[in-house]
Amino acid sequence: MNKDTRDSSARLKPGGFLANSGEATLGGRFTFPGTSLTVQRMGYGAMQLAGPGVWGPPKDPDGAVAVVRQAVAAGVNHIDTSDFYGPHVTNQILRQALHPYPAGLVIVTKLGGRRPPDKSWQPAISPQELTDGVHDNLRNLGLDALDVVNYRVMGAGHGPEEGSIAAQVTVLADLKRQGLIHHIGLSNVTATQVAEAQAITEVVCVQNHYNLAHRHDDALIDDLARQGIAYVPFFPLGGFSPLQSSTLSSVAGRLGATPMQVALAWLLHRSPNILLIPGTSSVAHLRENLASAQLPLSPETLAELDGIGTANHGL
Repeated sequence: MNKDTRDSSARLKPGGFLANSGEATLGGRFTFPGTSLTVQRMGYGAMQLAGPGVWGPPKDPDGAVAVVRQAVAAGVNHIDTSDFYGPHVTNQILRQALHPYPAGLVIVTKLGGRRPPDKSWQPAISPQELTDGVHDNLRNLGLDALDVVNYRVMGAGHGPEEGSIAAQVTVLADLKRQGLIHHIGLSNVTATQVAEAQAITEVVCVQNHYNLAHRHDDALIDDLARQGIAYVPFFPLGGFSPLQSSTLSSVAGRLGATPMQVALAWLLHRSPNILLIPGTSSVAHLRENLASAQLPLSPETLAELDGIGTANHGL
C-alpha cells in the first residue's frame, strides 16, 4: 500500500488550498477535504496508456512505462486511472512503472463501467459489480486499499443525466467502512447528485466534462470551491474534437505557447479547486502539458479567453 507523507509546515487556507507553499511549478498544491492527501494541481490521466480506443495494450509498452515514470519524476503526484481502461491495462502499466509507489503519490480510480469484448462502454453499477471493481483495481494496482474512488455515472454520451445514485454511493460507503476505499468522489454528475451523495458520505472530488469552451459546470465549480472540494475536468482540451478557436490561437501566438497549453493554464486560473489530469502517451507531449502550469495569464488575457465560453467564438 502506498503511504502518504505530507508537509505539515505549509499553511492551509480554508477549504484545503495551500498558500505560499513554495511549490508552484505544477500549479500549486491542493489538499482533498477531510484527508491528508495533498497533490500538485497538475496531475496525469492514464487513459491514453492503453491501446487505440482505450482497448488492449499500447503499441509501445516500454514507452508507456517511460511516460509514467517521467511524470512522477517531474513532480506529478496525482494520477487518474480506472481498471476498465484497457480493461486492466492502464493499472497494470502503473504498477509496472511505479510499484512500490513513492510516498505521497495519490492514485484516483473510478468504478461504474465495464468493457465487454465488443469494446463498448457499459454500466457496471450493481453492488457485486462495484465490489468486484474495487478488487480488480486493488489487484492490478498492487494495493490493499484505494486512495480515492470516483463513482462514474455512465449516462448517454459524456454529459450527466439526472437520476438517483444513492444505491451505488451507499455500496462505496460500505466498502469505505471496510477499509478497501479511503475516500469517495463522483464523476459525470449533476449538482443534485452531488448533494444526494453528500447526504450519504463525504465527497472529496467531482470529475466532469469541462474546458475553456464547455462551461456548463461554472456554478457547480464555484459551489464546490466554497466547500473546498476538488473539481477535476475531463476532456480539458476538448476531448475527441480538440478545441478550435481563433481567439485561443491568437493568445497562444502572443505568449509563445501552444493553444492546448493556454487552455490548460486557463483552467488552473479558473478556480483554485481545479485539478488537471491531461493524458498522453508521449514524453514530449507530457512536458508540454506540465509546462502550461508555469504559463502566466494576465487579467486582460483571462478576460479574452473567458469570452470563448461566453460566445463560443469559432467553435
